[in-house]
Amino acid sequence: MLRISDVSYRYKTRKIPTLKHLSLHVTEGEMLLLAGCSGCGKSTLTAEMTPEDIGILVGTVYQSPDDQLFAMTVSDEVGFALENQGLDENIISVEVQKVLERVGLAGFEHAKPSALSGGMRQRAALIRTLALKPDLLLLDEPFSALDHQTRLMVCDDISSILRKNGKTAILVTHDLSEAISFADRIIVLTPRHGRIRTV
Repeated sequence: MLRISDVSYRYKTRKIPTLKHLSLHVTEGEMLLLAGCSGCGKSTLTAEMTPEDIGILVGTVYQSPDDQLFAMTVSDEVGFALENQGLDENIISVEVQKVLERVGLAGFEHAKPSALSGGMRQRAALIRTLALKPDLLLLDEPFSALDHQTRLMVCDDISSILRKNGKTAILVTHDLSEAISFADRIIVLTPRHGRIRTV
């Protein structure tokens, strides 16, 4: 689905390149984990994965779900994304209920993000993004704001949701424990020059 070949990048304010001759590929339906310490170039690399550059629709879930969710109810959040696809109101209502049941948010249709736990807000942000039917889902350290136990539980939940939907996804993280339930393959970047250390 996606191939990145011989990518190098250096910020004008730095002498050392953030990325140097980096190449990787993502197969359709694959769950890829991109790991490495802070400053190794994970975010720099994923910032280049825009629809204009790679020719496919990329959906992104960020570290804080509050960056994506509006002050609407959960059902309205998902419905808003479906409305942008031009779907009929009756179809939207049925689809919203289906997807909320699928991710364990049934019963919270009328709740606003502020009334949800961190893990539930992250699920709401995910299904809102999935409603846009992206070709590739980019998860940019989406669990780092959660405590360790909740992080592993939500990571496992989201991994299951993505697999059931047959989605291709890249999870960016500095925590390799998340790989246990998520990844088909792990890529670790070196601290400097952003080269691949482990595959």
